[in-house]
Amino acid sequence: MTTLLTVIVLLLFVAVLYAFYRMQKAHAKFSTRVFTGLFAGILFGGILQLVFGTGSAVVEQSLEWITIVGDGYVGLLQMLIMPLVFVSIVSAFTRMKESSKIGKISFSVLATLLGTVAVAGLIGVSMVMLFNLDGAQFTEGAEESSRIAEITQQQSEVADLSIAEQILSFIPTNVFADFAGSRDTSTIGVVIFSAFVGVAYLGVKRKIPEQADMFNRIIESLYNIVMRIVTLVLRLTPFGVFALMTNVLATSDFGAIVNLGTFIIASYVGLIIILFVHSLLLASVRVNPITYFKKVFPVLSFAFTSRSSAGALPMNLTTQTKALGVDEATANFAGSFGISIGQNGCAGLYPAMLATIVAPTAGVDIFDWRFVIMLILVVTISSFGVAGVGGGATFASLIVLGSMNLPVAIVGLVISVEPLIDMGRTLVNVNDSMVAGVVTSANLNDLDRNTLNDSNQMVTSNEV
Repeated sequence: MTTLLTVIVLLLFVAVLYAFYRMQKAHAKFSTRVFTGLFAGILFGGILQLVFGTGSAVVEQSLEWITIVGDGYVGLLQMLIMPLVFVSIVSAFTRMKESSKIGKISFSVLATLLGTVAVAGLIGVSMVMLFNLDGAQFTEGAEESSRIAEITQQQSEVADLSIAEQILSFIPTNVFADFAGSRDTSTIGVVIFSAFVGVAYLGVKRKIPEQADMFNRIIESLYNIVMRIVTLVLRLTPFGVFALMTNVLATSDFGAIVNLGTFIIASYVGLIIILFVHSLLLASVRVNPITYFKKVFPVLSFAFTSRSSAGALPMNLTTQTKALGVDEATANFAGSFGISIGQNGCAGLYPAMLATIVAPTAGVDIFDWRFVIMLILVVTISSFGVAGVGGGATFASLIVLGSMNLPVAIVGLVISVEPLIDMGRTLVNVNDSMVAGVVTSANLNDLDRNTLNDSNQMVTSNEV
């Protein structure tokens, strides 16, 4: 009977996938297909949860096959991350008509990312105070106990590195290993190497222009090929979003959600406030936040369901240049930096909340301004090099808690609702990198406002 029910579930799943295929053949808008995939996944996963329950054999067997579509899609996007980061950063140098702008772009992007992560940390502290979560005690079950033991082991590894040593770890001592993603900070290592290649290109361009021109053509060809692969992979987005959202709803532990309800609500209120701060930044450069969010909905939907800032990079860059009017050089810097630096959700709000919650148990007064300032500084510095994939928030939290001499067990106590909160955090991370691109491009007078304000200029079925 279990096998028969599993087959029925999978046939229904395939039928929905076929429906998305027909929508694509009918040239339905990309945003429409992604939106449909998101809510179809909520409905399908919710039905599986209600009919069979969490942990049932039917759900487990069905998800073994359903996750092939979701995880397979994310895997394809992650396959593109290192090549895309490299060609994006290098092409930003080769396409830049005024080399003096490189420094201005880098400074503005980094200032936006780090400024907003500091604000996100402050919001995290405020949420704990507002919801009276300071010193809160969470239920510890078998899964939480196992996670705490694992976290303690990770903490011992992180504790061996000071903040200065962590910063030093960003330098790519073996760029080939970083291209293979062998370290948590591999992405920022590739960014640094790519920037050196770009600077070297500018030097060769001044001294041996003919060789620089040849290199420029090679990079341009690589960029076009990589972006073509991006287009091919992005066509699978509605299928991937549907499968990922189905998995989330079908495996959610609603008992744990109820138990940690206040923490979840506080987290999402904080994330919404961060999005409001992003809106104020957009308004400060005369960009209508409503217009902006309409155009970035597809990439934010993917970030929400996939929980991968790095996986969203291809769609991030495409959205910035095709829909928001950001110049390619700025988009490449903002997108690449944003997956490893200044992530507002994972490296800002979340570590600050956990530190503030647990601080009273260590005898710390969270209302002491010195604690708040120190926490914000630690959060901002530790936001460098946070991996743009699942687990980045845990890594950031361990660094922050360790630097503040606070207990790390709380990271394990919230493990049961980690995926649910991580969805919102990732959405905010990706949004921040795009906001950094728009704000920087606008400040440098490179923003194409005709593209930005044209409702027809979106990531549509024509591109994907």
